[in-house]
Amino acid sequence: MIPIRLLIIILFSGAVYGNPLDTINSTFSRKEILELAKEASSLLHESNFEKSFITSRLVLRYALTNNDNDLIARSYNIIGANYEELSEYDKAILYYKKGLVYANKAKNDTIKNWINNNLGNLYCFEKKEYKKGIAFFNESLRFNQKNKDTSQIVFTKLNIAWAYFDIKLFKEGIPYLEFVNNNSAKYGDKSNLVILNMLNGMYSGNIQNYAKAEFFFLKAIELGIKNQNHLDLSFSYNEYSSYLFKKGDFKRAYEYLVKYNKLTVEIQNSQNIKRAKRVGINVELDEYKRKVDTISAANNLQNQSLKKSKIIVVLFIVVIGILLLQMYTLYKNYLFKKKANNVLTLTNAELIIAKEKADEASLLKSQFLSTITHELRTPLYGVVGITNMLLEEHKELENSPHLNSLKFSARYLLSLINDVLQINKIEENRIVLEDLTFNIGDEIEMIITSLSFIAKNHNNTIDVDLDPEIPEFLIGDKLRFSQILINLISNALKFTHDGKVIIRSKLVKVEGIKHYIEFKIKDTGIGIAKEDQEKVFETFTQVGRKDLDYQGTGLGLPIVKKLLGLFESTIFIESVLGEGTTFMFVIPFDSNPEKTNDIINDIEVDLSNSQVFTVLVVDDNSINRLVTQKIIEKRNYKCVVVGSGKEAIELVENSSFDAILMDINMPEMNGFEATKIIRAMGVLTPIIALTAYSKEEITEQALSVGINDIIVKPFETAILFKIINQLIFKA
Repeated sequence: MIPIRLLIIILFSGAVYGNPLDTINSTFSRKEILELAKEASSLLHESNFEKSFITSRLVLRYALTNNDNDLIARSYNIIGANYEELSEYDKAILYYKKGLVYANKAKNDTIKNWINNNLGNLYCFEKKEYKKGIAFFNESLRFNQKNKDTSQIVFTKLNIAWAYFDIKLFKEGIPYLEFVNNNSAKYGDKSNLVILNMLNGMYSGNIQNYAKAEFFFLKAIELGIKNQNHLDLSFSYNEYSSYLFKKGDFKRAYEYLVKYNKLTVEIQNSQNIKRAKRVGINVELDEYKRKVDTISAANNLQNQSLKKSKIIVVLFIVVIGILLLQMYTLYKNYLFKKKANNVLTLTNAELIIAKEKADEASLLKSQFLSTITHELRTPLYGVVGITNMLLEEHKELENSPHLNSLKFSARYLLSLINDVLQINKIEENRIVLEDLTFNIGDEIEMIITSLSFIAKNHNNTIDVDLDPEIPEFLIGDKLRFSQILINLISNALKFTHDGKVIIRSKLVKVEGIKHYIEFKIKDTGIGIAKEDQEKVFETFTQVGRKDLDYQGTGLGLPIVKKLLGLFESTIFIESVLGEGTTFMFVIPFDSNPEKTNDIINDIEVDLSNSQVFTVLVVDDNSINRLVTQKIIEKRNYKCVVVGSGKEAIELVENSSFDAILMDINMPEMNGFEATKIIRAMGVLTPIIALTAYSKEEITEQALSVGINDIIVKPFETAILFKIINQLIFKA
């Protein structure tokens, strides 16, 4: 039933709008036809597309009858402009180019200017083919300059500036905008003020002149609302929303994006546009009718016996049928695209909100981890330090189960903090593998020594089987490699009692300097059920506790898997309940003797001697001051302690020190501020940040204020004195 209804509409519109055209006097003068063309153009500017189509169709018919190239070009230009307003851009381009052909025949530079400008608009802002569009604008500008039409020059340069700004080429577009700003008051059209203010807002926002950007955008919106210039107002809403989003004002950006979407839907649903689309079909019917007339004339010359009227009627009905089918298809496509665009618009808005929430959640998570780890490490430093002091000062307590339990618990809690930070860094891609020279045998030996306490408690033995084909020195990130082995070996020892843990390494292949080494960590422990073997690599997941309580957070194996991902490697598991578990992976390390020698030569050597140094300790926590002071004085160094950054500055003014240990998180004046003032005084004494913050969090800021190095609490005493000595001798 739908095609029949459409046919009725077509025939009806032909009766209403078609017959009067046939009855109008065909001897219209050129002046009368020109007046009709002006009327069609005026109706177009008033958005009365229905009447503009009818009038321009009348102009085209009589212009063709009179063979007036100038008027034909004008009528095609108006018809193309109507289609452009109806968002039928391909049809608009077709009629503009037809008009350009006749304008060239008429040698009318003014119409050439109009059509080139219109084609520039279409290709730039609708087809997004900016190179082609700007070429049309420049052609239009050439005719304007030839005609010395300053008002048209202003209009065209406004369009060129807009085109460049649309593709973020502000440097290329600003000369055109400056010309428009200088000449708009005298030669410009008031209807273009909305876009002019919008472009000034876009440029001001680009150069971060936010006050001007706000002024121009709001001025554009005010003018658009006042003059009811809905299309330009919608552009201003959209660009202002984009500016606010880049500036970080997400709430207002969303509000103006909603206004833009609402106004765009209103424009698209305009009843005038719907009616004008139906009338616009008559223009296309005229085009098809002219083609039919041409075909009929050729047939008449070939065969005079053919009946002209019947052939024309049959062909006309065929054309109407084809056009009807095409119109139906286009209408269905239009409805589908409109629905899809609405869905996409809503989805994009939801995605923007979701992304903002995700970014905010990620930032809050990082801030939370930073704060909580700092607050935990500060008292842990005191606990570990005082425990060590008690064990050193009271040798009779060396075997005390209470003190040893306290020390173990503190180190376990520190390990937990490090695991949480480690997995967060990996997830945020903040870990970059380093190239260091190391010996696999030495690394495994150190790991076994550090885990001997667990092995002894569980009555386990550890066997090591190293492939002699593995080069003595390898190049790679030995710290991450050690973390992988520590997690796997400690897990094997923890879940094995009265058993054995075997560590095997084998060189499996060599490609250039790359040596691919397979590692196997095998134990004779409780094993892992088949259904649980994938779960063990999930964060905070623990399996196999059953009747026994195995300490752990469920982070060890997930960290191993993620670290191996940095090495572009994968971990495999083989396990049988009650018999044990084997973990396997392959890591490629470089082996390059020349590069190894260079790395070894670059390693800083501890140049410490028996000389006594004076160290200033700055820390607001009295327990931490006591612990650090005891550690330093035990090395026979002199130590001065203060509790604030201000006290440190006063001391440095009147005394000299060999090194300064600076806490970062202090009230009133933090370590960064104190260091900056000390450096401003011209003091070059090495300053070491002794902090509970993660090193990656403060490195950039520390270097910027003049801090020489960073040590994270709790720390190894040997590392502290190594860094102190190196910095002192370097100074």
